[in-house]
Amino acid sequence: MRFIVKRSMRISGHRTSVGLEPAFWAAAEHLAYMRGVSVPTLCAMVDNTKLEGQSLASALRCAVLQYAIDAQKAQRVAA
Repeated sequence: MRFIVKRSMRISGHRTSVGLEPAFWAAAEHLAYMRGVSVPTLCAMVDNTKLEGQSLASALRCAVLQYAIDAQKAQRVAA
């Protein structure tokens, strides 16, 4: 069973709702913090760069996963 948390926000001038698992929301909040933006701003950034036909929720999951991969690579290089 998947536990999805829905959040409503305004991005790019329109209201939308995004449903993610709590772990992905936590990762999105961390990514937004690291970039110095709000979560809705991060969502708008991801929305503007997602693949055609890709949902915003899927694009956010991919964005936070890519951030985690990049952070892991940077840790290995620094070690």
